[in-house]
Amino acid sequence: MGSIMRMPEVLANATEAIITKWILPEGSKFSVGDLMAEVETEKALVEVPAETDGILGKYLAKEGAPVAIGSPIAILLNAGEGEAELARLLEESGVSNSSSIIETGAPRVEQIKKIEVKEMETAPPVQDVKVSNHDGRIFASPIVRRLARENGLDLTKFVGSGPNGRIVRRDIENSFKTGVGPQSTAKLNLQNPPGSFTDIPHTGMRKAIARRLVESKSTVPHFYLNASVVADEFLNFRSKYNEWAPKKISVTDLLLKASAAAFVDVPMANVIWTDSAIRKFEDSDISIAVATDNGLITPVVLGVNRLSLAQLNEVTSDLINRARAGRLKQNEIEGGSFSITNLGMYGTESFSAIINPPQSAILAVGAAVEKQVVLNGEVKICKIINFTMSVDHRAIDGALAAQWLAAFVKRAENPYWLAV
Repeated sequence: MGSIMRMPEVLANATEAIITKWILPEGSKFSVGDLMAEVETEKALVEVPAETDGILGKYLAKEGAPVAIGSPIAILLNAGEGEAELARLLEESGVSNSSSIIETGAPRVEQIKKIEVKEMETAPPVQDVKVSNHDGRIFASPIVRRLARENGLDLTKFVGSGPNGRIVRRDIENSFKTGVGPQSTAKLNLQNPPGSFTDIPHTGMRKAIARRLVESKSTVPHFYLNASVVADEFLNFRSKYNEWAPKKISVTDLLLKASAAAFVDVPMANVIWTDSAIRKFEDSDISIAVATDNGLITPVVLGVNRLSLAQLNEVTSDLINRARAGRLKQNEIEGGSFSITNLGMYGTESFSAIINPPQSAILAVGAAVEKQVVLNGEVKICKIINFTMSVDHRAIDGALAAQWLAAFVKRAENPYWLAV
């Protein structure tokens, strides 16, 4: 017997998800583990594998449309099953049978393309009709008149391509591209009129990010601590390490190591708040903020305290690359007690970040800036990095957070132990 494939709960407590792409076409045979679809959750794109062998009989969910968790998304058939079983499962799913299964395994999309080609071959060609303004009247919109005036154009010389011979904006633009229209040495001014705007629809991920940030800021009692690190040794260590190491490490790698070491020094800061208890972690599982085209993703680097710098760089590079490609697994974006976000590469000297629930803190990293500082009674020019720590006051008190931040500064200003 066939079965109904339902939207899986790829994210804990999620109510809906979006199928961004069906990987297999209708009628395709598949085996256990074959990738069937890409599903967008609140945090990432998740690839959904097949749990059994079978044939993909029919899609029940369209690409790009939100689907409630547990709702039918596809009909799965076994070898030898056809229209009767498909109809039975469609009735069970509550979806009408508007089209039949392709039993041969040929993708339905190919049949659709053949029909479209046939229709195109028999359809009459569309003629490009233009109407001249020979009666002396000029039919043009205000923006066209303004463009003509700003660029020294004579609209009586134009043949409008709009309705009833109306001169439209593209006629002005085309006259400069083709050289057909009136010539002018003036540069065409195509600025948008005042008040112009474009609405960019929210993606599911952007909605989720907005909802989580509002929830965090409104329900988590944030407080903030600031510290500055004299970063010359920190940055010099990275440069010297990269001179001989087979794989170059990043500033983020060093920040992760320094943070994990600070948790070793102040273990009671490695906690999160739950409704019934404060949960303390033994390992340092730390999220890193990665900017992508779809929004901010925070993959978790597990066991930072157990990794060497070379191992850490390998893990972070892989996570960052797959985050930007939308190929993270769900378990790679969940967990951890702490996050690091770095805007220093954009020249931002300091900023405060919003905690990523259920984590208890996030460290915001600014740019390295040369400043005058007093060291051992002498004024020197040093590179200074500002750090701002946002903390959940329910889980971590001010004094405890201050101890952790002091330990982090000490580790960062004495970086040579990081190579151990």
